[in-house]
Amino acid sequence: MIEIKNLWFSYDTNLILKNINLTIHEGEFVAIMGDNGAGKTTLIKHFNGLLKPKKGRVLVDGLDTRQYTVARLSKLVGIVFQYPEKMFFCETVKDEIEFALKNFGFDPELRRKKVKNVITMLWLDGLENRSPFTLSGGEQRRLALACVLAWDPKYIVLDEPTAGQDGFQREILTDIIRNLRLRNKTVIIVTHDVEFVAELKPRVILMKSGEIIADGTADEVLSNHILMEKAGLIPPTISILSNELKRKIHNFPNLVNISDFMDKLHEYLKRGGGLCYLRSY
Repeated sequence: MIEIKNLWFSYDTNLILKNINLTIHEGEFVAIMGDNGAGKTTLIKHFNGLLKPKKGRVLVDGLDTRQYTVARLSKLVGIVFQYPEKMFFCETVKDEIEFALKNFGFDPELRRKKVKNVITMLWLDGLENRSPFTLSGGEQRRLALACVLAWDPKYIVLDEPTAGQDGFQREILTDIIRNLRLRNKTVIIVTHDVEFVAELKPRVILMKSGEIIADGTADEVLSNHILMEKAGLIPPTISILSNELKRKIHNFPNLVNISDFMDKLHEYLKRGGGLCYLRSY
């Protein structure tokens, strides 16, 4: 469990985080959302001790991050930042994945097994001997994630994982996240990609100017257009459409996900409840 208690943080006199209180339980899937400058990346840097609180505490499985090194905390919390190419320095994909395993003291045979497993899991087969710097953007993003997953941390944090990704790469990322969820991993994504969050429907933490302004299900938070506007985000397209239909179809729910929307619309059409409006549309 990651516990954040009365966390304040500033760079010099620039106050970034203001009295953050948050608990993330083992096995949860959480999206931390907000516009640029909301404090999202600064917050997650506290999870593995890269940053230390100015006031308050951050506990990871009971370990106070002020009292432990980044190396110790990183065994529990693996973070993949937005620009993966900045973390590469080995000559090959295989060496890049194996590097952290060597530092953490895994024996050679176990390292080989872990590298092989994570290469298969992250769709990197055939790229083992390529330079990381010759990979595509999507491949680099998966390699960065493979480097973290290799040592099997309990908590996996992805900073803006869909940035610069095309539709195919987003589908791969979606499958990877769902696979991690099946393995009961705690997955935390930092993003302002509302459509991606609407599809996966995690718990949503909404931030604005260094403060948490909402904490709830994806349906609750993403469909609250006042809160979304306050956070500088545009609601998902399906939520906007649901609101329009709700004005014409009695009791039509606030939905954010295309699958949920199609199921509910089919249900209304089957009952004939929405036919009158749809015919006049």
